[in-house]
Amino acid sequence: MPALACCVDAAVPPPGYASLAGDSSLPAPELFSGAPPATNPDLSASSLLLPPASPHWSPSLSASLYKLDAWGAPYFSVNAAGDVSVRPHGVDTLSHQEIDLMKVVKKASDPKTEGGLGLPLPLIVRLPDVLRSRLRSLQSAFDGAIRSLGYDSHYQGVYPVKCNQDRFIVEDVVDFGTPFRFGLEAGSKPELLLAMSCLLKGSPEAFLVCNGYKDVEYVSLALVARKMNLNTVIVLEQEEEVDLVIEMSRKMGVRPIIGMRAKLRTKHSGHFGSTSGEKGKFGLTTIQILSVARKLEREGMLDCLQLLHFHIGSQIPSTALLADGVGEAAQIYCELVRLGAGMKVIDIGGGLGVDYDGTRSSDSDMSVGYGLEEYAAAVVQAVRNACDRKFVRHPILCSESGRALVSHHSVLVFEAVSSSSASERSHPVAPDVNIGYYIEGLPEEARADYRNLMGAAVRGEYESCLHHAEQLKRRCVELFKDGMLGLESLAAVDGICQVVSKAIGAYDPVRTYHVNLSVFTSMPDFWAIGQMFPIMPIHRLEQPPAVKGVLSDLTCDSDGKVDKFIGGGGSLPLHEMDGGGYYLGMFLGGAYQEALGGLHNLFGGPSVVRVSQSEGPHGFAVTRAAPGPSCADVLRAMQHQPELMFEALKCRADEVCSSHLEEEEEEEEDACRGSALAEALARAFHSMPYLGGGGGAAAPSACATSFYGGVAENGAVGEEEWTYCCA
Repeated sequence: MPALACCVDAAVPPPGYASLAGDSSLPAPELFSGAPPATNPDLSASSLLLPPASPHWSPSLSASLYKLDAWGAPYFSVNAAGDVSVRPHGVDTLSHQEIDLMKVVKKASDPKTEGGLGLPLPLIVRLPDVLRSRLRSLQSAFDGAIRSLGYDSHYQGVYPVKCNQDRFIVEDVVDFGTPFRFGLEAGSKPELLLAMSCLLKGSPEAFLVCNGYKDVEYVSLALVARKMNLNTVIVLEQEEEVDLVIEMSRKMGVRPIIGMRAKLRTKHSGHFGSTSGEKGKFGLTTIQILSVARKLEREGMLDCLQLLHFHIGSQIPSTALLADGVGEAAQIYCELVRLGAGMKVIDIGGGLGVDYDGTRSSDSDMSVGYGLEEYAAAVVQAVRNACDRKFVRHPILCSESGRALVSHHSVLVFEAVSSSSASERSHPVAPDVNIGYYIEGLPEEARADYRNLMGAAVRGEYESCLHHAEQLKRRCVELFKDGMLGLESLAAVDGICQVVSKAIGAYDPVRTYHVNLSVFTSMPDFWAIGQMFPIMPIHRLEQPPAVKGVLSDLTCDSDGKVDKFIGGGGSLPLHEMDGGGYYLGMFLGGAYQEALGGLHNLFGGPSVVRVSQSEGPHGFAVTRAAPGPSCADVLRAMQHQPELMFEALKCRADEVCSSHLEEEEEEEEDACRGSALAEALARAFHSMPYLGGGGGAAAPSACATSFYGGVAENGAVGEEEWTYCCA
């Protein structure tokens, strides 16, 4: 850092400022002098997450800076152009198959007149090839462990649709998983309906696992699925559910397949372990397991009990904890076999974690200390050891690994629309503030603080500088609150204190980047439970980032910001906004975020594109594109009626236009003015709630706008279509 003598021109009035030398009792603002301040360890380059200045910056250095190689492998990298590149087939991706994420964003967001799709941002980029790769990798890990450990059965997983119920994701899982008998897990009646529908096209052996609380309708629907030859398993979460299953199966004449969820003693600490252990939300205790087994035996249905399920929490941190839980469950499984149950399957639930921060640590909710192969080996070995000791046939292994399947396949892309202005950084004192005049007008105590500040600055006493600056500011704030100080004087004092802080290295250089996004809608887990996701620029990575920043969203809520990042940093290395678009991506957010996101501030979901690798000139093909919900859509979701709202506003617009016209003016001008307002209103209803710029929903046509919708007797709109016509 340069000496203060080189830094504090800000204490010298810029051209046009009055001289401060009018009162000899106040020192003229001299150039600060003295030795450079000692380096503040809290403000070192590493703590700021900014790279050291280098004339030889490269994309690989950016990849290291953002830890992309740690959390993003093998699906994301940085290409030679400085853009984030997607490797859709993981380690099997050839160089010409990589997808440039910025090219995808350009294709999606460019206007249709320029060959784009006209979609407004924010944008979710779905990568089904990555989803296919994740599913195959999971299956391959279990297949490899089964072969190497001499296990005598097979692995047959299910996808818990609660992680992301998007139609195309669920259909992809069923399609990609058909060769592996991959199934689905449902936890509610609507999830069960969508699972039933999707599995009609899947493997007939694929499991349909029915979890969650159950009522008569839920159980009846599950038994209907069984009648339709779907491999349906009703998992008992509460002891009383067994009576319901027995009763409904007899009424419907269906022999059910029954599972039980065991409430294990094994649990892990941390947020994601709260659903496990003896006090967990779901599951049967050992007493209840015995009670259910005996009741089924009395009813002649013990052979229907075929699956044992458990769950020790999401993001299981280590294979040691995993093996402990699986071993405990395997003992219960073996005991049920001894009691005569027709056991065939052990369902280890979810818990296969995602390494969000790339640290491969077992001490954090943001990471896990193992990979797919280690996870599978721990499961297979624990079950094999328990069964071999009891001479029990090895069961089919099932897992409900949703987070690990879908997290990587989705990237949220959003744009920074502004940041702290250059003028703020260059001119902390407003250029039209006459510093000398306002300093002269301060009360004596405040002027004494100012003299002390200037004296400490001249002597190079930097700690004293901070003390006197803070004292001066605090005193002037109190004077302002009491009405004894004007706004201009307070601004002048704030500017001087800011200059001093910046010159001695105590000025906080973190800049706020305003992003076209809602944290509550698109990354609710960050707001709700402190879950962090990798965030980084998706372009300009051949350049070193010059500043550090935090992200502030569009919502009118102080929580709508991202100020914690992987690695423990309170800021993110970012580039200067150069007038063009600046795009960032949130990665590994494919699980839960879309389903949990609400309508805070009535911001709806992002636009969506599905992108597959292709052999064309750009290396990818957009197979589906959809704009996010419009203002009308989100209003409708909250029980408003946008069509009727539009008609009411249009009528008022017509009235206002008519009232402002002179009697002799033509009626045609009246119509045109009313039509222009109506067109603007219709465009607002059709637009996305986010900031505009680019494509989006189709704009109204030229002249006038009207809505032709049949209104039913109860006031509901019969048609939901907007029609535009010229007046």
